[in-house]
Amino acid sequence: MKFTRRATLATFACLTALSPLLASAQGAYPNKPIRVIVPFAAGSTTDIIARAIADKMGQSMGQTLVIDNRGGASGTIGQQAVATAAPDGYTIMVHSSSHTVSPSTFAKLPFDTAVDFVGVTPISSTPNVLVISPSKNIKTLQELLAAARAKPGSMNFASAGQGSATHLNAEKFKLAAKIDAVNIPFKGSAEAVTEVMSGRVDYYFSPIAPVIGQIRTGQLVALAVGSPKRATALPQVPTTAEAGVPGSEFNFWIGMMAPAKTPRDIVNRLNDEVVKALNTPEVKERFATLGADAWTLSPEQFDSYIKDEIKSNAV
Repeated sequence: MKFTRRATLATFACLTALSPLLASAQGAYPNKPIRVIVPFAAGSTTDIIARAIADKMGQSMGQTLVIDNRGGASGTIGQQAVATAAPDGYTIMVHSSSHTVSPSTFAKLPFDTAVDFVGVTPISSTPNVLVISPSKNIKTLQELLAAARAKPGSMNFASAGQGSATHLNAEKFKLAAKIDAVNIPFKGSAEAVTEVMSGRVDYYFSPIAPVIGQIRTGQLVALAVGSPKRATALPQVPTTAEAGVPGSEFNFWIGMMAPAKTPRDIVNRLNDEVVKALNTPEVKERFATLGADAWTLSPEQFDSYIKDEIKSNAV
């Protein structure tokens, strides 16, 4: 088949006119699965929240959001994977308030928490609950404090890793209560809960989800929640401040972040999709069973909140 010069030019002009539309179609976000790094083990509260949100976001966005658990080193392994990922919206992170704790608990990090990430939105505020084995015969927070003060340094507490949010919550409580207790770090909440239930470790500021069943069956005693207000899942349990330890409040949150320099339109799209997912009946029901309260901010507000919390934790 022969083409005249005029036909060739006409074809070229047509393709040139269509090229922006073709490029737009190829570049529409998202056009492939999105990897969601969770820097904790499967089954953790952060992981459960991430999966609930990712499922609904995937349905809405028309692409699968694949959970990638990168546990270890109090979340910093997963953080590094996100900090060094391409800022194209195809690698994002669902992390907890441990994200803002790591700069104050590690002498050196392979990333800058305040610079190498952009906030998308918080997802939930999930209070920690101070639990203890019934074998300790301690039924109130004041009884725990009395026991700790009677033998300074003899009491210990579990944490889901050095520098984790559960660790920071316990340390803040310890300082406010003016007691001496020793941190026993574990690889995650599952191990920490097991050791506290056995009585080998004295107490633990646990996310509600891993322990609410044991609280209801009497295998663990809930003495207080560490949050500024009572937990909707445990309305009968006082806050640590209400129970006599002012200044001990700790807000345990879970939120979504992306690598720095991720395009703003993608960040805004992700923010919109999280908000949309949180408003579905399925996610609301799931959060209720976890004792989690939905919480969102704009990307700009979340960035500001993260930076303020990093500074606060460094004090």
